[in-house]
Amino acid sequence: MPTKVRPLHDRVLVKRLDVEEQVRGGIIIPDTAKEKPQEAEVVAVGPGKLQEDGSRQPMDVKAGDRVLVGKYSGSDIKIDDEDYVILREDEILAVLG
Repeated sequence: MPTKVRPLHDRVLVKRLDVEEQVRGGIIIPDTAKEKPQEAEVVAVGPGKLQEDGSRQPMDVKAGDRVLVGKYSGSDIKIDDEDYVILREDEILAVLG
């Protein structure tokens, strides 16, 4: 049974999507030398950033959205042997339609 994760405040839990590997000239690039994919799927979102007046700013993304994130943004975490990234909503570059 997978662990249920609920990010806090304006944080978002995403899973990076693997891009198809293209081998040129028979050269195989090891996993450690590959760049991290920038495309990810939103798994869970927090309730939103808490404003000074006590209200919450609604989130612009929702679970299931495909987004672009920076290569080195967020914190890499492992939950139930799956790799995820947890980051703030403002670290998301774009929502893919």
